[in-house]
Amino acid sequence: MILGVLDSSFLVMPLGNDLLLIVLTARRHSMLLYYAAMATAGSVGGCFIMDLISRGGGEKGLKSTIGDKRTEYVKKRVTRHGGWALAVAALMPPPFPFTPFVAGAAALQYPRKKLLSVIAVSRLVRFSVDGSLAVLFGTRILKWAQTPAVIYGIVAIVVISIVASVISIYGWIKRSRTVAGRSRRGRQPAHAR
Repeated sequence: MILGVLDSSFLVMPLGNDLLLIVLTARRHSMLLYYAAMATAGSVGGCFIMDLISRGGGEKGLKSTIGDKRTEYVKKRVTRHGGWALAVAALMPPPFPFTPFVAGAAALQYPRKKLLSVIAVSRLVRFSVDGSLAVLFGTRILKWAQTPAVIYGIVAIVVISIVASVISIYGWIKRSRTVAGRSRRGRQPAHAR
C-alpha cells in the first residue's frame, strides 16, 4: 500500500508495485485479493495526493509545467474522453506515463470523485490480473526471479527509480517556487513594482 502511494504520487518506481504484488502472490496464492486491494488503495491514495496538488494549481499551473500547446491537447482529451483516458492510463504498465494523466485531469478540474473511482476500478483490474498471472505461473516466476539477470535488472530499476524520483521532486519544488514567485510579484502594490 505504501509503495502504491509513493508510486502514484511524485516518486518514480516503474513496475515496483506490480513486481511486489506478483512476488507476494506467487508465494501466497490465497492472499491475491488482499494484495490487489492494498496495491489499489495505495495507488488511489497517491492519486489523491496528486489531485490535491494539481487541482490547486489549476490550468495555469498545468500551463507553466507542460506549456500552452500540451495543455490545450490535454484539455481536449480530458473534456472529451476524461474517464476513458484515465482508465487506459491506469491499466497500462510502465513505461506508459500514468501520473501526468492524473495531474492533467485534476488541474483541469475533472471531478475528483469520478477521477478516483475510475482509477480505483482500473487499478483493481490491473492488479488482479497481475496476481492471477502470479497464481498461474508462481513457481516459475519465483525461480526466474532468482536468476542473476533479473536481480541485476531489479537493481537497475531501483537505481533508475531513485534518480528519476530525485529529478521529479526537484522539478516539482522548482516549479512550485517559480509559480509562488510569480504570484507574489502579482500581489505587490503598484509603487513597489
